[in-house]
Amino acid sequence: MANPEPVRIERTSGLRLKLLPAGEFLMGEPWFEDSRPAHRVQILRPFYFGIFPVTQKEWTKVMKDNPSGSKGADQPVERVSWEDCMEFISKLNEGDSAGGYRLPTEAEWEYACRAGTRTIYYFGDDERDLANFGWFRGNSKNQPHPVGQKRPNAWGLYDMHGNVYEWCSDWYDKDYYKEFCADEIFQSPAGPGSGYERVIRGGSWETEAVGCYSGVRSFALPGTRKPFIGFRLVRNAAP
Repeated sequence: MANPEPVRIERTSGLRLKLLPAGEFLMGEPWFEDSRPAHRVQILRPFYFGIFPVTQKEWTKVMKDNPSGSKGADQPVERVSWEDCMEFISKLNEGDSAGGYRLPTEAEWEYACRAGTRTIYYFGDDERDLANFGWFRGNSKNQPHPVGQKRPNAWGLYDMHGNVYEWCSDWYDKDYYKEFCADEIFQSPAGPGSGYERVIRGGSWETEAVGCYSGVRSFALPGTRKPFIGFRLVRNAAP
């Protein structure tokens, strides 16, 4: 896949997003029961995807507080629940003329992370290389780190492996992928219609290397606030 269009910087929020193309990919990870079977997914429309997780500086600008346990303006905001993220997004959309911010779907997140790859990580299959691309248990010294310090994926997106888990919009269902068929193409799936937990993706600073795979699924209750969970924003592109 070709490299997406250049960065867009939203004037009001200061958020940096990349316009990702519509496309098709193989979603899933055969090593984990809730991540199989692999299935073809088509992302129907281009969309903007945050280059970095939302930082504490960006959160504070909107919410006027900073719930994070490990403080740092350029570190990802953490200890934010899915519900807190919804409040942030609501306030951001009210105050930003661009509007339309939201959490990514699980399919959009994995599509963005893979950036056209089908390997375990977006850089390949060798976990010994993970330290060059993300913060995880093996190199984080048990704490999050400022965004953008490791190498990005082919689409210029940073911290997709490790640092903090990222909330997605979907409800989590361990059997959800079993509803898909290998010989069909599913268009922009939005996840189950209901559930108890929400999906989190990407692994974190306290996660083993295996938990940072591109296709690994994790979950948490919507009210959960943990020092290893943050989020990233997307925005629909103009039709």
